[in-house]
Amino acid sequence: MKLAVLGIILTPIFTFLASSQNEPDDCKGYVANNIVKTDKTVSADLDLVGRDCDLYSRSVLRLTLLVEYQTNSRLHVLIQDRDKERYQVPEDVFPRPSSSPFSANSSLLSFEFSDPSSSSPFSFKITSATTGEVLFDTSSTRLVFETQFLRLRTSLPPDPNLFGLGEHFDSFRLPNRNYTRALWARDVAVPRRENLYGSHPVYIEQRPTGTHGVFLLNSNGMDIVIDDNGNQSSFLEYRIIGGVFDFYFFAGPTPVEVSRQYARVAGPPAMVPYWSLGFHQCKHGYRDWFEVAEVVANYSAANIPLETMWTDIDYMDRRRVFSFDPDRFPINRMQEIVHNLHRKQQQYILMVDPAVAHEDYPAFNRGSRDALDVFLKSERSDSYYFKGVVWPGVTVFPDWYHPNVTKYWTREFEDNFNPHTGVDIDGVWIDMNEPANFCIFPCQNPEEEARRQGMPPEPPPARPPPRPLPGYNITIPVGPSPNTDFSGAAADGLPPIDPLPVHQEQRMLGEVSRGKEEDLLFPPYRIANGGNARLDLSYRTVDTDVAHYNGLKEYDLHNLYGSMMGMTTREAMLRRRPSLRPFILARSTFSGAGRYVAKWLGDNASRWDHYRSSIAGMLAFASIFQIPMVGSDVCGFREATTEQLCARWATLGAFMPFFRNHAQFRSPHQEFYRWPLVASAARRAITLRYRLLDYLYTALHAQSIDGTPAINPLWYLYPSDASTYAIDLQYFYGDCLLVSPVTEEGALHVSAYFPDDVFYDLETGDVVRGRGEWITLRDVPFDRIPLHVRGGCVVPMRTEGANTTAALREKPFELVVAPGLDGTADGTLLVDDGLTPDGGPDRFGVRFRYEGGRIRLSPMEGFPDDQQGLEAKMEMAGIRVERAKVMGIRPPGFGPVGIGPEAIGRYVQNGTWTDLGPLTRRESVLVPT
Repeated sequence: MKLAVLGIILTPIFTFLASSQNEPDDCKGYVANNIVKTDKTVSADLDLVGRDCDLYSRSVLRLTLLVEYQTNSRLHVLIQDRDKERYQVPEDVFPRPSSSPFSANSSLLSFEFSDPSSSSPFSFKITSATTGEVLFDTSSTRLVFETQFLRLRTSLPPDPNLFGLGEHFDSFRLPNRNYTRALWARDVAVPRRENLYGSHPVYIEQRPTGTHGVFLLNSNGMDIVIDDNGNQSSFLEYRIIGGVFDFYFFAGPTPVEVSRQYARVAGPPAMVPYWSLGFHQCKHGYRDWFEVAEVVANYSAANIPLETMWTDIDYMDRRRVFSFDPDRFPINRMQEIVHNLHRKQQQYILMVDPAVAHEDYPAFNRGSRDALDVFLKSERSDSYYFKGVVWPGVTVFPDWYHPNVTKYWTREFEDNFNPHTGVDIDGVWIDMNEPANFCIFPCQNPEEEARRQGMPPEPPPARPPPRPLPGYNITIPVGPSPNTDFSGAAADGLPPIDPLPVHQEQRMLGEVSRGKEEDLLFPPYRIANGGNARLDLSYRTVDTDVAHYNGLKEYDLHNLYGSMMGMTTREAMLRRRPSLRPFILARSTFSGAGRYVAKWLGDNASRWDHYRSSIAGMLAFASIFQIPMVGSDVCGFREATTEQLCARWATLGAFMPFFRNHAQFRSPHQEFYRWPLVASAARRAITLRYRLLDYLYTALHAQSIDGTPAINPLWYLYPSDASTYAIDLQYFYGDCLLVSPVTEEGALHVSAYFPDDVFYDLETGDVVRGRGEWITLRDVPFDRIPLHVRGGCVVPMRTEGANTTAALREKPFELVVAPGLDGTADGTLLVDDGLTPDGGPDRFGVRFRYEGGRIRLSPMEGFPDDQQGLEAKMEMAGIRVERAKVMGIRPPGFGPVGIGPEAIGRYVQNGTWTDLGPLTRRESVLVPT
């Protein structure tokens, strides 16, 4: 009994270790019957052979197979129970891709399965139609499909090159010996070889013959084991505790193509607002509104551009979501902060956690049983709601499947973040959305546990403003605001909420049948939740037997909770400001979450190894998982950073899509202005980032259209170079700028890999002829980061930086031309209003082509090919090209490039710009030939 209470069950672990080595003879697998083949599909019944083998639970006796050739590069394989009663990922969370049945004869992939007339059990293979190579082969083991344990293994070549299967804190190229990747959303720091916040069951494999990808659409807890067979081959094995096998295979044949193909299934990411690409500052532990305002002022005084200020849960009254501390963060003072930020064209973001305090206050009351009744219900305790412990103490959790939850969540956003009566935020940060629960399972007395843990924590002493602060009237009394409680009037545009219970038709996603013997708290197979500890599924989260409104269990939906919160939050932000793109940062994500949210890499530490690992995390989310707006907490979230580490991290963070300095309340302050070296690094890095911001924005736009990665591993652009596969300390920012950060403490040099191509130092213009070798880059100061432009690129840059992204948009452009080995170069530039969902009426894109010593401009793909109106459209969009620079060339001759009016023509000579004087509307800039 004591072991059960503690959640320590050893028998299933030992049982699995035995069965994984010696499969029982009575597990015969399945045989295919009633096979129907068409030009576009294959279907069959799969029937269990022999008696139930009961590895971990009761076998599902009758299955069905459906194979669909959905496109020429995508194959869908679904193995499910014949009655279709088992849980599958709901379509309103993950919409299935639209497709027209495609002829198998024209597909790049081929499906084959074992001959049912032979004695072999059912297995299948996916083969490349181009090379004939087998890409996925399940014949080495028998298919296991039990009520709470599914197993399927595919064979791999020795030492396979595998990428993906997140979220983790391991190398970008996955370890392939004795490696288990558990997928179960978890509130944790960032340990290695353990499951983290999100679940992305997709991998890409690179072979000498090409690249392919495999996506398993399943949100249940699972282990994915990668190991060596010991016979010159390897394997990857899925061990899943529920759901079905719902596979999508992608033919590639390049990494970039696989990313695009996955995006057509998971959905391309949402386009972010332009301002979100600026620099962000946050810290858990700002004691009051004055400290927040003073940090903003200090950045300005230090001449370090700050785009967006953030506030963690410190602003909340006793850490209760949808409340404001009346003594430390009164609404009138918060409104002053927002007013001053907006006046200076800066932004403000607040955190919103999912857990709602189980107390008598508006956010709880409006969601309780006397109103909308939107919180998860208890399955076992005397409490009506499932209760946990988070920052505010005893909490309840929104049920994102309840038909009233969007109305509830939107109302809270409308009221608390109302521009007139609340705090007019520009974006929102959703944390703890695994969901996190501090009350360790089994949580029998959350009230006592909250008291024991000291939740909510005691706030710092309230204080009057300690000194004058420009832009703030410190004579305004600081105290409870009449607007703290929003329970009076309805929000603008929303009808008053009926205080009586609301009964709406249940939004069912299909009945799910379960046997009474299924154990949703202690499933017989224990996934590696927490690595070797194999923690209970309910450890530090909502109990897995809790039912959602639609009848589905947290056991199945746990990995979707964060994504559902992101979807609902996006709807709420759009309701607040329907004409503006939302910006939502999330911690827990599932496949497809990039359609709604951006991502930060969680609770890292101020360590050099965490600095290095942030690159691998960014590469996985940006290039594989289709969440390109990603970055780490710069300088580290936990522990204490150093001046040198923070300086290096400031330069690295400036070349990640999401760029934020953030630290926890126990860590010392680490704002960039606190050290001279860090301040210098930040100024230089932010200036260069801002000058390249439209280049990044254009790359993110492309990914939002078709999934083309905005951030690329070296392997993506040089897939035939096997030396690039394991590189995760360099990457391409966009597809043109090679970033090679110094990664060792105290070092002033870095060994960088240059593939067989030509590169140009962005700062000096020096040519590096790569030969597929490592080159040492020396004398790299702590406030610099090596950047090289890949040959064949035209990179548009603003001529100078600015203090805000709004001011930056007024600056003209210059073109940096990096001729490739063939002497040509290409680039694109998209400019829109950066704010509205469609980019505004003046949105326009330009393509640049350098060839034969000339730069020619034309409309970017997707825009009308109207060469006559090109100049006018560029002018309306705000595209003013002032100058062009061809790298690696010393002129004696010049060639023309058509540009906008009143530009200044310049060329490069011996590394410096030389003015050619103002040009008239119809004249041309001269560039070297």
